[in-house]
Amino acid sequence: MSIETILVFAEGDETGPSGLTLELMTAARSLAANVETFVAGDGAAMAEQLGAHGASKVFSTGALEGKLMGVHAAAALQAHVEATNPDAIFFGQTPDGRDTAARLAVRIDQPVVTNNVGASVEDGVLVVEEPVFGGTQNVFTAFRNDGPALALFRPKSFEAEPNGGGAAEVVGVEAVDPGVAGSAVVTGRHAEERSGPKLDEAEVVISGGRGLGQPEAYSMIDELAGLLGAASGASRAIVDAGWVPYAKQVGQTGKVVKPNLYVACGISGATQHLVGMKGSKNIIAINKDPEAPIFGVADLGIVGDVHKVVPALIEALKSR
Repeated sequence: MSIETILVFAEGDETGPSGLTLELMTAARSLAANVETFVAGDGAAMAEQLGAHGASKVFSTGALEGKLMGVHAAAALQAHVEATNPDAIFFGQTPDGRDTAARLAVRIDQPVVTNNVGASVEDGVLVVEEPVFGGTQNVFTAFRNDGPALALFRPKSFEAEPNGGGAAEVVGVEAVDPGVAGSAVVTGRHAEERSGPKLDEAEVVISGGRGLGQPEAYSMIDELAGLLGAASGASRAIVDAGWVPYAKQVGQTGKVVKPNLYVACGISGATQHLVGMKGSKNIIAINKDPEAPIFGVADLGIVGDVHKVVPALIEALKSR
């Protein structure tokens, strides 16, 4: 049994919607008879891809340059929800998604469930699935409230698949006064420099952990990643130690990745890290401790010194 309408909070940029947004579109399409989207910004650049993934309409606030997205998006969403009454609103588990969903939940006095990895409809009620205790158990929550179900989902929880639809209709929504918080302005943005593919979209990920021993050793992770056209990642331990930026962190409190190949170098395999990469299609683990938990999820395990194995891999690739 399906529900009538799911509204997806769509994020992206001038090149189109984010991968996570398209994943949510695919999930919503399997649950509801009608899927619509809401863009805090200019929705025209996203209309074609959103339509190809099942959106019937793209509701757009127009440009929000210099403004805090969550503040203005939540105010506009409140007015939109009160006018259209969708059954559910799906958000990505992103900074803007969390901020907007939290503000909207307060504005419309409805509960919000975060950190989900699955969704279904049972007897006309939306049920979401959330991992707890480091991913060792799952909790299923049914929305039995009178208003729309507000749910946030982790990246890579669903596969993004187009359904061949045409460009969705773009409908402008009126600006709404967000109150005193609307006076806040964004004075600057920092885009972190990177080379190679985005970590959460890469087909191959090479990650390093505490077993590297020292910050300088991480350079061989970057080198191996470069030779394979891969993204480089890291465990929380070396991110917390300041060896690499947070943007590289894979795990429960970092990014969730599902590449075709994940290579864990000097990573023991704490539960919090496994949550972020155990869905990878193929996992190779390199660790000198044969009892390391990472070997429990690995398809291929190399028991050896990462300082000998990785340089040998680099040399073999360079000699090809």
